Amino acid sequence: MEKTFQFELDDKVKLELSNETGMVIGRAEFTTKDPQYLVRYKAADGRLVEAWWDEDAILAA
Repeated sequence: MEKTFQFELDDKVKLELSNETGMVIGRAEFTTKDPQYLVRYKAADGRLVEAWWDEDAILAA
């Protein structure tokens, strides 16, 4: 069964718990877990951050 990605590269997304927004700059698929996305966003303290997030931790912005 092929799993599709919920988000595309360059999609604008929001981190579910913090409401920080950013852009999908990478994504990874796995055989045993849900996809992950590399998101570049501006953290609440002003830093530019790139971090991997599970699909269920981000929302469309």
